[in-house]
Amino acid sequence: MEGPNYRPSVGIMLLNRDGLVFVGRRRSKKQQDISRGHEWQMPQGGIDAGEDPYSAALRELQEETNVSSTSLLAEAPHWLTYDLPTDVAKKSWRGRFQGQRQKWFALRFEGDESEIDIDTPAGGHRPEFDAWRWERITRLPELIIPFKRDVYEKVVATFGHLAAP
Repeated sequence: MEGPNYRPSVGIMLLNRDGLVFVGRRRSKKQQDISRGHEWQMPQGGIDAGEDPYSAALRELQEETNVSSTSLLAEAPHWLTYDLPTDVAKKSWRGRFQGQRQKWFALRFEGDESEIDIDTPAGGHRPEFDAWRWERITRLPELIIPFKRDVYEKVVATFGHLAAP
């Protein structure tokens, strides 16, 4: 019997100098329609073939926010997984994955806020977010779509000590 198939991906907790976390509001997508009011999330994305997770995190952050002025604060010690709801899993990634397996990184934003550009991010990628803001780390689990909440709670527990100014 074949086990669960998870898409390898990364998540990025980007903290500013005040200890607040970058969150972006996902542009309307069908999978997000199942939970209005929980469209806010941290940057995340897939790991390309042959790519190491940290390189993928830096690439995804730049592709989603245009941010490149960062320093590494921490790497989560374990991979975290979440399952997509069954109807969403059948439509996402052509049904190949039941969810995502993520390696999370905490990064310090070292640049000026003018560097953040969610409308025309690096590499000509389509924008992922239609709004962004800095948020308190303790609020992250309540902002995310419910099927990702457990992962966010673990990320907050892992990196919570880094959210001091």
